[in-house]
Amino acid sequence: MPAMMKAAIFAEKGRIVLDDKPIPDVGPNDALMRVTTTTICGTDIHILKGEYPVAKGLTVGHEPVGIIEKLGSAVTGFREGQRVIAGAITPSGWSHACLCGYCSQDGAGTKHGWKPIGGWKFGNTIDGCQAEYVLVPDAMANLAPIADGLTDEEVLMCPDIMSTGFAGAENGGIKIGDTVAVFAQGPIGLCATAGARLMGASRIIAVDRIPERLAMAQKMGADEVVNIGASNDPAGAIMDLTDGRGVDVAIEALGLQATFEAALRVIRPGGTLSSLGVYSDDLKIPLDAFDAGLGEKTIRTALCPGGKERMRRMLNVVRSGRVDLKGLVTHRYTLDQIEDAYDLFGNQRDGVLKVAITT
Repeated sequence: MPAMMKAAIFAEKGRIVLDDKPIPDVGPNDALMRVTTTTICGTDIHILKGEYPVAKGLTVGHEPVGIIEKLGSAVTGFREGQRVIAGAITPSGWSHACLCGYCSQDGAGTKHGWKPIGGWKFGNTIDGCQAEYVLVPDAMANLAPIADGLTDEEVLMCPDIMSTGFAGAENGGIKIGDTVAVFAQGPIGLCATAGARLMGASRIIAVDRIPERLAMAQKMGADEVVNIGASNDPAGAIMDLTDGRGVDVAIEALGLQATFEAALRVIRPGGTLSSLGVYSDDLKIPLDAFDAGLGEKTIRTALCPGGKERMRRMLNVVRSGRVDLKGLVTHRYTLDQIEDAYDLFGNQRDGVLKVAITT
């Protein structure tokens, strides 16, 4: 009988449960990671609600911090017992998308077009990391060592939300002196705010309806805040703050029509809307906000960049002290309490931002 482990699995719409599964076998190019800390993402809640389809029985989760338990026979450059992270996106490194520089889209085209987000495998197309162990595919392309002195919680944001939020700032093409608006200050929006500051934005306007999140946004680098609860017209408030000029870059980090539309309305002519949200319904682009297609505006989308080089860069930023994301961990659970953690995070109670799940 194979050795068993505990894992959080998708049972059916509305139910993720802790159950036993076999510890994965290790192929030549793989690594088996013993997960020490992981977390729950908003995308996991989309899975829980049935808004994003995955196979029943799949282990969920895509943000692992841990220790190499076993290396495949072809894996070099790492050692068993080494502390590592792997990105939420685990590209192969050799697909057409990877070779074009878009590792997150790793996958294959079909006669019907390109299959997007193929690089997101953990908790999507293969078993994820809300478990005692996770199998990391193409380990040499995806493992990144953790420097001595960094704790699990200090690097917990690197695999996904830090990389995603920073991608929102990068895709916006932020330049020194830019004015940037970041719509929604959940974990990814907060990382986008921090990323915008790192890239040289001189004025960052954070938008949310929760006062505690707006306060956290100011700690991450926001200069001004717009509380949607106090203003039903965040776009108008931002236009007033900028004396009618608008912003150079707007980052949408929620995935709703209302925030997407507001972000489109506040960018100046020639500005950029950098979209990070995961959308569950069709989007509509209002004719006036789009300037009938004549406003020279850019809309860019992003999926979390992954791979070991991206993870190395995220770890370097944390190690340098230029950002401190430990404050995003507001609650702590063990893997045995994962169902309680989902109940808290899915219902956004008790001021939760991120939960640390330890095994």
